[in-house]
Amino acid sequence: MNVEQIYTGCLAQGAYYITSNGEAAIIDPLREVEPYLSRLNKDGVKLKYIFETHFHADFVSGHVDLSRKTGAPIVYGPNAACEFECISASDGQEFKIGDITIKVLHTPGHTMESTTFLLKDETGKDHCIFSGDTLFLGDVGRPDLAQKAAHMTQDELAGLLYDSLNTKIMPLADDVIVYPAHGAGSACGKNMMKETVDTLGNQKRVNYALNQPDKESFVKAVTEGLLPPPAYFGLNVAMNKKGYESFDTVLNNGMRALSPDEFEAAAENTDALILDTRDNTIFYKGFIPQSVNIGLGGDFAPWVGALIVDVKQAILLVTDEGNEEEAVTRLSRVGFDNILGHLKGGFKAWLDSGKEADVVDRITAEQFAKEFRPEKDMVLDVRRESEYAAEHVENAYNRPLAYINEWIKDVNPKQHFFLHCAGGYRSMMAASILQARGYRNFTEIAGGFGAISSTNIPKTDFVCQSKVMPA
Repeated sequence: MNVEQIYTGCLAQGAYYITSNGEAAIIDPLREVEPYLSRLNKDGVKLKYIFETHFHADFVSGHVDLSRKTGAPIVYGPNAACEFECISASDGQEFKIGDITIKVLHTPGHTMESTTFLLKDETGKDHCIFSGDTLFLGDVGRPDLAQKAAHMTQDELAGLLYDSLNTKIMPLADDVIVYPAHGAGSACGKNMMKETVDTLGNQKRVNYALNQPDKESFVKAVTEGLLPPPAYFGLNVAMNKKGYESFDTVLNNGMRALSPDEFEAAAENTDALILDTRDNTIFYKGFIPQSVNIGLGGDFAPWVGALIVDVKQAILLVTDEGNEEEAVTRLSRVGFDNILGHLKGGFKAWLDSGKEADVVDRITAEQFAKEFRPEKDMVLDVRRESEYAAEHVENAYNRPLAYINEWIKDVNPKQHFFLHCAGGYRSMMAASILQARGYRNFTEIAGGFGAISSTNIPKTDFVCQSKVMPA
C-alpha cells in the first residue's frame, strides 16, 4: 500500500494518490490530469476509483476529465446530485482497491454531501482518513458556504458538523492519520496549521474546534470571525457539479499565440480582460494600458478568483515568455477557461511594435518617508485587516485588496493618496485595477510595509497578528 499527498501551495490544496496491488484511487484531483495519467502509467496500475470529498468551492477538480480518460467512476458521498455520471455512495459503503478498503463516512456540515473517506489497510486496521473540508489541521470546514443549497442557516450547518465530527471522526483511534483537503492559506477555513498531515490524536489535543465543551460552544467558536467567502466560490461549485470543458481544449485555446496587432484587435473587438502575470517589479515599468496585474509568483489563482470573479470572463494573457502554459493551467484550476490567447513575444513584442504603454507611479519607501506629510497626506493600506491591526502607518486607512470592487467607488479621483501592501504584490494589483478604471491620483510604494517599517514614518505599536486574528 502507498499513500501519497500531492500538495499544491498556490491553492493550499491536497490531492491524494493511493495504490495497492495493481490498483489505484485518486482523491480530490487537480484540474490538469496528465500528471496523474503519467504516474499511473509509470507505476503500471489501473485507476479504479476517483473519490471526491465534496463539491469544492475554491477550485475546479479534475474528476470529469480523469474519469473520461480512464473510465474510472467518480464517487461522492450521500446527497451528491451530479449532472454527470457518478456514484453517490451510501454512508458506510466500502470500496476495494487492491488489498485495502476505503469506507464512506458521511460527515455533513461544511456541505451536505461532505464525506470523509476512511482507509483500512491490508489487515483491516483503520489507517488514515481523507477528511476533505470536514476536518482540517487546527480547524474545521467553514459552515456558511452551503446555506442556500441546504436551506439551513450557518448555525444549523455548524451544529450538523459538530454531530458529524463527534459521531464519525472522534471515535476513531488516536493513531489514525489525518489527510485534509486544505492547509494554511485556504479560504475554506480560518485557523489552519501550516502542517499538511497529522495524527487524529494530536488534533484531538490541539484543534480548538474539537475541544469545545458542547454543541453551543462549538457553533459559536467555528462561526465567529468568518470573513465573506470569495465571490467565485459559487461558480466553482457549479462547475464541479455540472462538469466543464476539457482542460485540453482550454490549454489549446490559451496557448494560441497572438501578434501585437492580433492581440490589440482581440482586446478592442471583445470584452476581454488583459491579464498581465509578470512580477510587480517589472510590470510597473511598462504594460499594455488597461491591463490588470496578478503575478504568477504569488497566490495567483485565488487572487484571480477574488478579483475577476466571473469565471466566464474572456481573458487575454501577457506573460514572461515560457510561462504561458503555467498561467493557463493555474487559471483553469479556479474555472477561468475562457482564455482567448496570449501575446506572442510578451510585452517586449508590444513595445517593439511601437504600441502605446502605461506605467505605475511607484516610489521607494525612502522616497515616501521624504515626501509624506502626516498631517495632510492620505495612505491606503490594502493588507488584510489582521495585518493592519498588528501594525500600520499612523492614520492610514485599511482597504483590503479582496474588497477593492466595493471600496473603489468611494475613492476621490481628485485627492492624491499613497498606496501600499506588505511587499508590493497586492498593492500593484490594486494599482493596476485603479488605473484600468481611470484613477491616476496615487503613488504606490515599492516593498510595502516591510520597507516602510525600516523608515522613520510614524507607525502604531506592533501587536502580534495571532492576537488580533479571529479565534
